[in-house]
Amino acid sequence: MISIIIPCYNEQESLPIFYKKVTAVLKTLDMDYELLFVNDGSSDNTLEELRCLSHIDPHIKYFSFSRNFGKEAAMLAGFSNASGSYIAVMDADLQDPPSLLPEMIKIIQSGEYDSVATRRVSRLGEPPVRSWFARRFYQIINKISDTDIVDGARDFRLMRRNMVEAITSMNEYNRFSKGIFGWVGFRTYWLPYENVERVAGETKWNFWKLSQYAVDGIISFSHAPLSIASFFGITITIPSFLFMLVVVIRKLLFGNAVAGWASTICVIIFIGGLQLLCLGIIGQYIAKIYMETKHRPHYIISETNKEPDVKISTGQ
Repeated sequence: MISIIIPCYNEQESLPIFYKKVTAVLKTLDMDYELLFVNDGSSDNTLEELRCLSHIDPHIKYFSFSRNFGKEAAMLAGFSNASGSYIAVMDADLQDPPSLLPEMIKIIQSGEYDSVATRRVSRLGEPPVRSWFARRFYQIINKISDTDIVDGARDFRLMRRNMVEAITSMNEYNRFSKGIFGWVGFRTYWLPYENVERVAGETKWNFWKLSQYAVDGIISFSHAPLSIASFFGITITIPSFLFMLVVVIRKLLFGNAVAGWASTICVIIFIGGLQLLCLGIIGQYIAKIYMETKHRPHYIISETNKEPDVKISTGQ
């Protein structure tokens, strides 16, 4: 069996089109399948659409969160409740082409790989500024982290069950799946494809959310920001100490104080700003630790048609 996990957030327009496309492909495969839709607290009629689809197709299982917990939680819910030997993650907007599934299954069934992951080789249709920042993010995180995160990597991938079990065993609250996929290892084949536009609706990822996602990824898989904060401290402390010696010696030898109060204030403001920056970096790590120690569930399912073995929530 192959399990397809589809996180959904306000995708009422895309769902009927996605369902038609993906089932047309799955029916050509010589294997059973299940579609696991995860409604991530949508405010539109996504849940109603899932109810209707589940009534006409027994292959469909849906889970509806009590509120919006985020895509990472939605994927985890799917991983935790999937029954297939092969598990895939796809977006409902058809930016992850279902037509790639037969090739992905053929590659993974060869036995040479544990995962077939997709990556976009172009970003046509995406705002140039967003594309530039995305490329810089991948360059930075691969330099400061030991985890390999491929530029253009999508969440759309097909995995063997042993890899999914390794992923779900990582019970951290602050999840960054692109990093987790790389951290657990396993043999991965990268399947390139051209960028595909959304079939309906609007993207839920604005620049601010993508920036937050990038910061979460860097903090989750690198301690380089803390090292940078330490570097700032060292590079400022040593010159400041030397400058203090100059002031003392000049006072003892010549008996006059150093002029230039304006420049002194500028230096104080500069150093104060760096201190706040370093405290902010440390604060980000402390905030992550704080959330981890709360042991709250990653998600809460308020409604599902998969009873009674469904895992309602995942906590530590």
